[in-house]
Amino acid sequence: MGDPSSSKRSSEKNQSDQGDELKCHLLGSDDPHIDLAHRIIRYAVKTLTFLMVFVILWGILDVIWVLVNKLSTPPYLLLNINDILATFGAFMAVLIAIEIFMNIVMYLESEVIHVRLVLDTAVMAAARKVIVLDFNQMSFTEVFSLSAILAALGLCYLFVLKGSESRIKLGSS
Repeated sequence: MGDPSSSKRSSEKNQSDQGDELKCHLLGSDDPHIDLAHRIIRYAVKTLTFLMVFVILWGILDVIWVLVNKLSTPPYLLLNINDILATFGAFMAVLIAIEIFMNIVMYLESEVIHVRLVLDTAVMAAARKVIVLDFNQMSFTEVFSLSAILAALGLCYLFVLKGSESRIKLGSS
């Protein structure tokens, strides 16, 4: 009678030789349906990448258009505070689009969502909201809600930084 562990190893080797072509990169699944879904999602994310480039270029053209229009109306080459705030808002929108583009590219390259970059994007979006906001037009609950969001983002950012610092310390020991 043969060694049962050697027959088990040989059957596992045969299965792995047959299954290499079907092996899915997503969670180690052998299911071809999951593999197909994974490929479809990757193409969708690549499509989003190209669309985000279009949005970034469109945003840059919008910033240029706003500046040219505001600077070419009397009084020439002067901006009032509302024009400056509108320009800042347009700039920040383009920067947020660039951050989202970077999130998409990093996901495509490593298939991992980088929490710190997502938090960077959220903080920038919240900062844009604060910069362009007219606090005279907001209710107390809206101001309180925005401040709670900013505090939550700050705490999340702090936790992410502390977590990365502890991993660095553990890795260097």
